[in-house]
Amino acid sequence: MGLIAIEEHWNLPALTDAVRDLPAERADPSIVLDETGDNLERLNDLDDARIAAMDAQGVDVQVLSLAPPGTHPLDAAVAVPLARLANDVAAGAVARHPTRFRAFATLPMADPDAAVAELERTSALGFVGAMVYGRVGDVPLDDARFDDLFATAAALGAPVFLHPQVPPKPVRDAAYGGFDDLTSLGLATFGWGWHLEAALSALRLVVAGTFDRHPDLQLVLGHWGELLLFWQDRVASLGRIAGLERPVADYLRENVYVTSSGMLNPALLRHVLEVTTPDRLLFSTDYPFQRPSATDVAEFLTAFPSADARDGFAAGNARRLFGIEEPVGTDAR
Repeated sequence: MGLIAIEEHWNLPALTDAVRDLPAERADPSIVLDETGDNLERLNDLDDARIAAMDAQGVDVQVLSLAPPGTHPLDAAVAVPLARLANDVAAGAVARHPTRFRAFATLPMADPDAAVAELERTSALGFVGAMVYGRVGDVPLDDARFDDLFATAAALGAPVFLHPQVPPKPVRDAAYGGFDDLTSLGLATFGWGWHLEAALSALRLVVAGTFDRHPDLQLVLGHWGELLLFWQDRVASLGRIAGLERPVADYLRENVYVTSSGMLNPALLRHVLEVTTPDRLLFSTDYPFQRPSATDVAEFLTAFPSADARDGFAAGNARRLFGIEEPVGTDAR
């Protein structure tokens, strides 16, 4: 059957340093979560220790993705060379371990033309798509300046993973503040805010007609769809007032894949299967922030309604979407 995990993070210290140096109004405080426990040690490793962790979980292939916020808070002059460096480092890891790793591209979103060029370059290098992190500074992804990027992704057949990003500082202060710093940060990130931000970014892309203009574009959402699949009855009315070509539910079924992000809860699986199809589900652990054991994974896989649905979630859907071939060679687990 195999097991392909598609939301597995790594860290580029130079990029993290650039984010850390930003003024408070542009900073992303969530980078401190990378330093909890041994997260940073695991994030920085793209060789033996990571592969040992994969073997312990039973994971055959990781799709590497830079931990948030990527280059999104950075000015173009800084973002462009750091994105290229990040992609070269990821490409090196894939080259060293060709049967164990694939990678999502990091894009310099502050310069949309450079982002398009980097997506084209990384696609030629064998990257399986790109990861973006919601708005770019204070600009939403549905802004017209990014439309060429989505057109290019659709033309290349390069899926775009939309990962959560911390809410803007005024929103954090108004909606998530009032507690000690760590509690407020948790509320604004993994506890709630991250997921609302990602859901809103995805929903804005739908309402803006992005998938009408680029019907072949495929979006990936973590955490079982970042709440969108659980709120379809309410978002359905947006299609009519926005003048979309299809019902909102159709975009969520035909242009969106969802991944588990280490949330191996059969109740979530059952609900998602009520609103989308098994061929739209992908496995991920959200490494190293979530660390399900091989036993946890095996037990969760028994919750699928059929062997085909289980095998698709575990690896088959990812192989089809990302063009990942069956493992071959001496590097295979």
